[in-house]
Amino acid sequence: MSHLSLLGVSENVLYGTRRDLVNGILEEFNTENRGGELVVRVEDEQYGSTLYSFVQTIMRISDLVYLSRERVKSAFLEDFKNLIREAIPDEDRYEFDWHDKQRDPYSKYKVDCRVNNMAKPLVIFALQNDGKIKDSTITIRQFETWKIPFFPIGIFKNMEENNQRVVARFSDACEKVYSNLEEEETRESIVQYLRERAGVTFAE
Repeated sequence: MSHLSLLGVSENVLYGTRRDLVNGILEEFNTENRGGELVVRVEDEQYGSTLYSFVQTIMRISDLVYLSRERVKSAFLEDFKNLIREAIPDEDRYEFDWHDKQRDPYSKYKVDCRVNNMAKPLVIFALQNDGKIKDSTITIRQFETWKIPFFPIGIFKNMEENNQRVVARFSDACEKVYSNLEEEETRESIVQYLRERAGVTFAE
């Protein structure tokens, strides 16, 4: 699986939308993933057909590199939503694509996710391109103008891929920023932080 990185697909294909795609391929071809190593069992000495099936598995997984930009964007947003669901299991605590219906009836200042039931609700932005980053910066500044209580958090698809001036303006406006959602360690850190900010606890 680590060889996918040579084709431009990071090794974090094992969670979110890409994980579902990979798991579907593995199941279709009766292939097992053992910590990144793909293994297939040969039944009744059917080496030829098994090898053919195994090659098909590898080719299908390698095709992940050819996902269109829209599909990659969709995968990022789905990964973002899955992360929120993991961090905050209570669906009543959060709302995706939120806007202030009283002050903003036409939804000009939208937030990707708002977490409620706290003095300062969390407003979380999923940032996949320069346009989205600019819009999110404007939204934060507008919320400040309205003087509504909120705590902004920004999660980039990959901060290094964006215009650094645009990123800097957003970072100046946002309380907490995460540079990417691609590294497992960063993802775990985001989940832990959101749970702490939202006061999420789990029964022993």
